Order: sequence, then C-alpha cells, then structure tokens
Amino acid sequence: MRVKEMHPLCCISLESPGIGDQSPEVSRAATAASSGGSDGNVGRPAGSDTSVAGVLYKWTNYGKGWRSRWFLLRNGVLSYSKIRRPESLHLPSPADDIRVIGDVSTSRLSRLDSGGGRRKHQKNVGIVHLKISSFRESKSDDRRFYIFTATKTLHLRTESKRDRVAWIEALVSTRSLFSFRPLNDSLSLVPNDISVSTERLKNRLLEEGAHEGLVRDCEQIMLSEFSEIQGQVKVLCEERSNLLDTLRQLEAANIEAEVSGINDSEFQLTKHELSSLGRGKYSECSTTESSDDIEKQELEEVSDEEETSFFDTREDFAEPTVSCGSITGVANYMDKQMKPEIQLDNAEKMHTENKFCESRYPQIERRKKLPDPVEKEKGVSLWSMIKDNVGKDLTRVCLPVYFNEPISSLQKCFEDLEYSYLLDRAYEYGKAGNSLLRVLHIAAFAVSGYASSEGRHCKPFNPLLGETYEADFPDKGIRFFSEKVSHHPTLIACHCEGKGWKFWADSNLRTKFWGRSIQLDPVGVLTLEFDDGEVFKWSKVTTTIYNLILGKVYCDHHGTMHIQGNRQHSCKLKFKEQALLDRNPHQVHGFVEDLTGERAATLFGKWDDSMYYVFGDRTGKLKDCNRSPDASLLWERNKPPPCLTRYNLTSFAITLNELTSGLQEKLPPTDSRLRPDQRHLENGEYEKANAEKLRLEKRQRMSRKLQENGWKPKWFQREGEDGPFRYMGGYWEARDQGKWDGCPNIFGEFTEDLVNSYEGSGL
Repeated sequence: MRVKEMHPLCCISLESPGIGDQSPEVSRAATAASSGGSDGNVGRPAGSDTSVAGVLYKWTNYGKGWRSRWFLLRNGVLSYSKIRRPESLHLPSPADDIRVIGDVSTSRLSRLDSGGGRRKHQKNVGIVHLKISSFRESKSDDRRFYIFTATKTLHLRTESKRDRVAWIEALVSTRSLFSFRPLNDSLSLVPNDISVSTERLKNRLLEEGAHEGLVRDCEQIMLSEFSEIQGQVKVLCEERSNLLDTLRQLEAANIEAEVSGINDSEFQLTKHELSSLGRGKYSECSTTESSDDIEKQELEEVSDEEETSFFDTREDFAEPTVSCGSITGVANYMDKQMKPEIQLDNAEKMHTENKFCESRYPQIERRKKLPDPVEKEKGVSLWSMIKDNVGKDLTRVCLPVYFNEPISSLQKCFEDLEYSYLLDRAYEYGKAGNSLLRVLHIAAFAVSGYASSEGRHCKPFNPLLGETYEADFPDKGIRFFSEKVSHHPTLIACHCEGKGWKFWADSNLRTKFWGRSIQLDPVGVLTLEFDDGEVFKWSKVTTTIYNLILGKVYCDHHGTMHIQGNRQHSCKLKFKEQALLDRNPHQVHGFVEDLTGERAATLFGKWDDSMYYVFGDRTGKLKDCNRSPDASLLWERNKPPPCLTRYNLTSFAITLNELTSGLQEKLPPTDSRLRPDQRHLENGEYEKANAEKLRLEKRQRMSRKLQENGWKPKWFQREGEDGPFRYMGGYWEARDQGKWDGCPNIFGEFTEDLVNSYEGSGL
C-alpha cells in the first residue's frame, strides 16, 4: 500500500511503495511480549533492531493541550498517529517483533483484544527521521522530553519517569543502529534489468484476427509509452536521490556538532544548528539549552490538524533568520534546487551591478536606528477621533502626534528615490542604445516607491507653508530638494538630479475618510528626463488604508499606471486590488509596447517584494511567467532594519531626518529637520511633541491668509496658470554661500502681526 510521507526537512509529499512499513502499527503478539509494561525491555540487548511502540502525550496548543498519540519507532523512523478509538489501531501480523512501552499502552491493546473490535487503518500524523534529529530530557519535569527536527520541536510526555527512561534508551539505541546507514541504501535508481513482455498482447491480438502489421504497431506503441514512463521515473528517482543526499549533509553537520562535545547519554543539545524557517507560528526550532525556554515555545506549537498543511519551500528557506555553520550551506543548496538557475544568475548580476554603481560614489556612514525614546508612549482613543471626522478631508483634521511618524511629507517624497540606482542603470542602458531595458528599469523604479509603505500605518507630518527639505546624498550620487508650495490645495514640489537624469514632480493627495478606511488619490505628474532628451511621465495609483476600527490595519495600492515615453517605448502597469481572502496580494503586472502597439516585454511581481520581466507578450500566461526560467530580476526590496519600531521605517527612511555632523549649520531655517514637534517625536519626547504640534497648527491656520495676500514659493515657479511647478534653481548656490535671505524662521513664534512682514519676502 502506498503511504504518504511528510519529509522532515521540508513539507514535500513523497509517495513511495517502500515506506509502507513505517506506519505506527503494533501486533497482538506485542501485548504478550510486553506484559511487564514499561519493563518490556528487560532481557533485550541494547541496540537491538526491535521496534518499539506505545502511547505518548504530545503538546498541540493551548486550546487543546496535551493529546495522546500512538508512537511507533521502527527502522530509524519515529511515526505517530491519533487515537480516536482503541479499535482504530490497525494491527499487523503476529510475526512482527514490537516492544510496547508503558502500562497505558498495554491496557489499550488488552481492551482491544478482549473486545474483539474491528481493525481499521489509522493515518500517520507525522514522521520523524532519527537520522537527522536530536533529543533530550526536560530539566523541570521528569516525564517530559523533546525531539528536535529540522522544522519543528516535538514536546512529548510519558506516564511515568520509568517510561521516559525506556523511550530515551530506545531512541539512543535505534539512532546508534541507523546513524551511519545511508538513507538510500535500499533505494536504487531505475533498475537496468527492467523489461516488459508483449507476448500476451500479441497472442490476444492474433486471437482476435489482427494481422501481423497491426500487432507490430501496437507492440511499438506500448514499448514507446513504457520507455517514456521509465524516463519520467528515472527523473523522479534522481530528484529523490538528490534530496536524500542533502539529508546526509544535514546528518554530517549534526554529527559533527555532537562529536565536538555532546554525549548521547546526556541527551542534551548544546548547539542546535538548524536555521529558523521563519514566519508566524511555524518557527518552532529551539536553539537553547534551557527547558524553560523550550516550554515557552509551546504557545507557538501547531495542532495536529494543522501539521499536514503544505508550505512554499522557497519562501521558508529563502530568508533564514538564524544562520549556523554548515547548515546554512545546506539550506542554500536546497534553495538553489527550488529556483531556476537563470533567476539566481540574474539576481547575482544585479547585486554585482549595484555594488559597481555604489563603488563610484563615496561611502558615508549613516545611522542604523532611531534614538531610544525618552518617555513611554501613551495610546489615543480612536473612537473619539472617528466619530467627529467621518466624511471630512483628512488634511484639515488636527490629529495628535500619536498618529504621526517622525518624518514629513517632504521627506517621504525623497523616500521614493531609495532605489535611484535603477535610474542610473536606465541611463546607462539608454546610452548604450537599449531603449527597452531603459523603460523596464523605469517601470521597476516606479513600482519600488511603494515598497516602503508596507506596514507603515502612521501619517507623515503635514509641512508648513514654505517648509523645505534637502537631501544631499553623494553616496547615492543624487541631490534632492522639495518645498511646500501651496497650502490649499496642499501641493508639494520636488526636484532631484542624478548622473545623467533629472526627476521632478508636484503632488497633492485627495483624501476621503470612510470610517473604516482611508482612500488616498494622488494628483500630479512625475517626470523623468535623461540627458539625451528622452522623457517619461506617469502618475501614481490609489492607496487605501483598511481596518481602522477592527482587525489588522493594512494598506493596499491599486489601479493602473501609465508610463508614457516620448520616443520608442511606453509601459502600462496594473496594481491588482487585494481581495478579502487573497492569499497572494500586492501583485503588479504589465507590459511594454512600442510605437506600433506591439508588446515587447511583460513585467510581473509584487510592489513590496520584487519585479521581474520576460521578453515578448506573456500577459495571458502570467502564472507560467512566475515559473519561467526566462524571467529576469529587475528589482528586489532591501531587507528591513534589525531594530524595528512601531513606525516600521525602512533603513533608508531612518536616515532622512538625521542631522549629520556639520549639517545643521548649512541648513536654511525652513528645513524639516529643524521642525521641533517632529524632532521631539523622533526622540520619544511625546508631551513636548504634542505641545509643539498644537503651536505650529495655529501657525498653519495663518497660511491661507498668507496665500491670499500673494505669497509665492521661493524656489519653485508654476508653468502657466494651472501648470506644474518647476525648480527655478539657486538653492544649492545659496547653500554654498550660507545666504538665506528671505527665509524666515517658520518654526519660531508666529503671530498675526507678523503676517504683513512676510508677504513681500516670498515666505
């Protein structure tokens, strides 16, 4: 009978007729052999090949607690199944030599014998290979012990201390027998002596009156089909062999750790070298010696019903959070087996090119984390905010500082340029005459600006009228400048210069508050111009923040983005709106077309992860594109910082409000880094931040009067009556000279008496 085996290294279902002897079954003969209960091992030599079975209690979760399971240890494999009724145990033939441990196990079998219950096959819940597992006793409970595998930790408990000793001895003796036996000794690849006879087929056809030519044709067809099936079986056997070779590498690493100082008789793990597999409650590997630490993991143990779930091996192994010695190399080997080689080559090539781009610029050390908070933050009642603001424009609502993150909207504009190296590469490709790769990298850049929004639920500070922000990043080869040019409607203009390209935009957000969600509709055009005259323009898509009242707050970007070029190619990207039960959210797909409308390339990926492309029109086969070996990596999101806060700022965003050495003396008094409420929030001085925010809100209310009296932005000028704002120049020259004439201290004390004095100054 074919039995499904859950592989201990990854959740891959393997079917093989050779593992049918690994089900947790016991025989009636075992009852007599174990009349001594837990003393059934008396008289048996240590390390015998006898199978062992019995009832153990396994920790499932806090909802179900400890549940009894029938365990069978045979041929180096420990398997277990549920015990719903005594008659559910399917008993093998009396010839099997199985030793039963524990009085409870013996009594269950005795009741079954006396009752004459109908025998049924019980499906395995889990299988553990002792070859790549470790185990030890609990220090706090003399009835408990733990078994560590590559993907989980089994928490087990016996009825008595004597039963635990018997199980541990059985595990040690069995492991000593099978620890150096190759896993695939009994698994040969496709035998060479397999043959198929066609005599019966030929005789049957001749009996029916078929002529010799038809018989030969049928024989050739059958042999051809058999040859094809044999080839497929050979491929499957080779894949299985590769997987088992990987297990042997794991075993070697495990044995190496034990030889270096672990004695099997002590049943302790002093170095658990398995990589943490990752996310949520399925990260169950224990890496400590303390029983208390292991017991804390019981909260994260899954129930038996959940243990048969399948998970994406590539996703779990691609991002290990613990990397230890040779196990890391094995995990990387597994990852390479799961990914097409061409994708790895593209990723490595992109990483090399990024390093090359960065090497052209000076390296500057920037901070890795925000300052430690001075005060303990206090929460704010959300209901009191909601009931007064339903249907209002969010930009007109005064929110407490609790809902803000320590950067302004001016700085958040610069966050879209975190992956500016994509524009550097686009410039180089266009310079080399490859217009298609240029527009592909521009599309990846347009998507990459959304990656930082994942998990960002706080609102950036709304800048004051005339507030500015500069970002001189020689380590990225760019200089950025932004200014708030209008208060009603709120408009922010920005300008950035890189090597061979310029980027500018003016943006406004139309916000709607629906009680349970906030909808943000961007207004404005983003423009990218290269030195060779090629220009690309696009607008951002809609952003919606959900579950403001109940559930987990999350944001989603949805809509269509058109990237219009003035020469050969343009691009269209579709941001898929996340459904309620969408298991694969944040998808983006689109295509590049030329002037004739022919689609030259297809793009796909996720806005919070990565983007890929393939040449040609594959829009109707996007699922195949995801597995295509022709897919090439365009962009991949940077890893999050190690010290996350509730703001979930990226490593790049953490540096935006930093005052590096000697910078404050060069800044104008209008720069966002000098805004007091924002600085207090970053430092964790929440009371001061709230007080300063209220003070500056009063200053903000005078902005409308300033604008009505003819206020003009200092560094940007509108093209026409309703055109975009363009940078006029002069800022960096004034910075070099340290002359900030006409730049008042907008963050200082401000009264209505001073309004007239600012009307003619430009700020």
